[in-house]
Amino acid sequence: MAVSDLERSLVFYRDLLGCKQVHVWDSGAYLEAGNIWLCLSPDTSVQPSKDYSHIAFDIETEKFESLSKKIIASGTNIWKENRSEGESLYFCDPDGQHLEIHVGDLASRLKAMKNKKGGHCDSTT
Repeated sequence: MAVSDLERSLVFYRDLLGCKQVHVWDSGAYLEAGNIWLCLSPDTSVQPSKDYSHIAFDIETEKFESLSKKIIASGTNIWKENRSEGESLYFCDPDGQHLEIHVGDLASRLKAMKNKKGGHCDSTT
């Protein structure tokens, strides 16, 4: 992920969201979030998201409320109201990139899409 300020983004992803810092060097950092890993890479041309594209992080039900409050209290921008199944918070990172924390996982999202009247879901499962 391109970031305009590596240290500011490390504080956001590591200290606010709870990603595990794996390695940091002068021009980047690797962090883990569950089963995925993120590479933060400084880039002076970073532009905030202007479309729906975003990264969703699964979160356990019992952790959703406290992390949501922490994110909101940090002053980060909330970019969308939740209209999906399950609890979600849609917010921005320090560079305006769109993120989401969501109670559930991809399987629960796909199931909800299949059950939604008029919903569309192409799935191999």
